[in-house]
Amino acid sequence: MKRWLDSLKQTHLAKSVVYFFVGVFTYPGLAIINSLKISGTENIKNLPRKNVLFVSNHQTYFADVITFLHIFCAVKWRKENKLGIPFYLLNPFTRVYYVAAAETMKSSFISKIFLWAGAITVKRTWRAEGTEVRRGLDPGDTRKIARALENN
Repeated sequence: MKRWLDSLKQTHLAKSVVYFFVGVFTYPGLAIINSLKISGTENIKNLPRKNVLFVSNHQTYFADVITFLHIFCAVKWRKENKLGIPFYLLNPFTRVYYVAAAETMKSSFISKIFLWAGAITVKRTWRAEGTEVRRGLDPGDTRKIARALENN
């Protein structure tokens, strides 16, 4: 059952549903309240179709991931440096994965929903359950990222 559920999480349909609902609820905050300013989207459409990795270091609980999702979907719909009206949520760009701390992804209902949006969970090497730890890198985490790049 778990294997079937994991396969379902990676389907275009499952990701599209998550992106749609997350997008509908977050669009007003990004575009209207925070007046998101975007530049450089012309560079995104010239990237190769595979093996592209965007990296951010944050503590914003998905704000950067949500913003990336909006931007990638808007670019798919040929929007340049703007989101516009979010019709792009009707057929979103779903070939996206993002890296998140495994501990964070188990912490709330919202984070569990984000697992369906393409999360690659990794163990933090410096922190576990709110305390500082020192542990080595898990090679399995590196393999997960490599697999996502290959399969994207």
